[in-house]
Amino acid sequence: MGMLRVGGCLALAFSLSFFFSCSVASPADGFLRCLLSAKIHSELVYTQSSTNFTDVLASTIRNTKFLTNATARPLCIVTPADASHVQAAVLCGRGHGVRLRVRSGGHDYEGLSYRSVRPSEVFAVVDLGANLRAVRVNRLESTAWVDSGATIGELYYAIAKNDSRIAFPAGECATIGVGGHFSGGAIGMMMRKHGLSADKVLDAKLVNADGDLLDRADMGEDLFWAIRGGGGGNFGIVLSWKIQLVQVPPTVAVFNIAKTVDEGAVGILARWQHVAPVLPSDLTIRVIVQGQQAMFQALYLGACDSLVATMGDQFPELGMTSADCQPITWLQSAATPFISFGRNGTLEEALLSRTAGQSSAGKIKSDYVQRAIPKAAWEEIFSWFTMDGAGFILLEPHGGFMGSVPAAATPYPHRHGVLYVIQYIAFWQQGGDGTAATAWIGGLYDFMGQHVSKNPRRAYVNFRDLDIGQNDGTPESGEVWGERYFVGNYRRLAAVKAAVDPTDYFSNEQSIPPLR
Repeated sequence: MGMLRVGGCLALAFSLSFFFSCSVASPADGFLRCLLSAKIHSELVYTQSSTNFTDVLASTIRNTKFLTNATARPLCIVTPADASHVQAAVLCGRGHGVRLRVRSGGHDYEGLSYRSVRPSEVFAVVDLGANLRAVRVNRLESTAWVDSGATIGELYYAIAKNDSRIAFPAGECATIGVGGHFSGGAIGMMMRKHGLSADKVLDAKLVNADGDLLDRADMGEDLFWAIRGGGGGNFGIVLSWKIQLVQVPPTVAVFNIAKTVDEGAVGILARWQHVAPVLPSDLTIRVIVQGQQAMFQALYLGACDSLVATMGDQFPELGMTSADCQPITWLQSAATPFISFGRNGTLEEALLSRTAGQSSAGKIKSDYVQRAIPKAAWEEIFSWFTMDGAGFILLEPHGGFMGSVPAAATPYPHRHGVLYVIQYIAFWQQGGDGTAATAWIGGLYDFMGQHVSKNPRRAYVNFRDLDIGQNDGTPESGEVWGERYFVGNYRRLAAVKAAVDPTDYFSNEQSIPPLR
């Protein structure tokens, strides 16, 4: 695919944008008129005066603490149906001083894909999840093109229904949008075998800050490197991704084993830290700690008898038996971590619903562990889960394939030497102020500082956390949070940003600033 330069109706949009900038009262009016002049049908643009504007805005907001009148709202929501609509939105936005925020699935934990922390900012939302959701599988190549607006549940379903022997390594929550997920690297239950989603991206189609539509050959390897883990909303709008699919057996094995503190959860979890990162790469065991219990959840790309033997040899402390093992298809395993398809409807409903499991207010933080936390420390950590406002933590092991990839291969640097990533999660009911929950997660995070990575204390960009820093207009402010997400890759990302978006059009509170 060659580079699509401005032409036809886009050239008209660009020229009319300057005309309207002189003849209308505000940037907002000029932007909206420019969109319409670029042949974007009015039904694809929702303004604040539209009767269903609030419904469209709220349709994929996963963190309901941002569903308040205090949240700065976009002047409009553009729901593009093809690439030319996105190109026009960029050109019209730049011509009228309207920034764009891009939403795929709405899972940005800080809501930066649809809101601004800066009350005075004039911005619009480009919602890719409304219409750009296609998945096109090539069985001969074992590849697929997936639109950024598709969810990973839709991706999984399309792949497996095309061929049950192929799959793709990505996250565990089916409603996550592909665009933001891949842009941050995308960890998941098969990363120890196959790596991140970003490790399997072969090509992409992106609209840059000049309104050009680029593929990998056009954008160059520096920009292609940056979009595969450098975080969403930084370098342009990725419309679709070509991905390499992976082989899976007809049947996989899973288990869920809960251990309470009285049943030895502390000691078993302390041992898990040493075992999980060095297990065969076909086996991933993650842990959820909540209350006085640890839940060990496993995916094994093999048969139950082999899993039982491996566990007996390498992790006998868990006491796993054949009765704990469940043989299911890979597609079923993709639906089970957060949604039990056996109780909550069909497999199709579990994977294809864009609203399943949504709508609660919360705060999320993250850490990386490079040295095992002592058992005595875990006894203290478990005490935090008896406190008012307590949430839970999710521990996901690295190792395997992840440890073989150089830290600079993609922007995601957390490779060799990482034992596991911690996700801290605190939720509260909508309408509550979340005081107890936010105090709990902040306190636990502070306490954990002595046990996790240091200099910098690392974080995962897809677990967005504004507490670790925000842009203030200077490149130095970006380093504060950027080096925690990207470590030694941050400066290269900032250099790519300077090359492809020197005026910082694609900007938010935690976007990569151009390296001056």
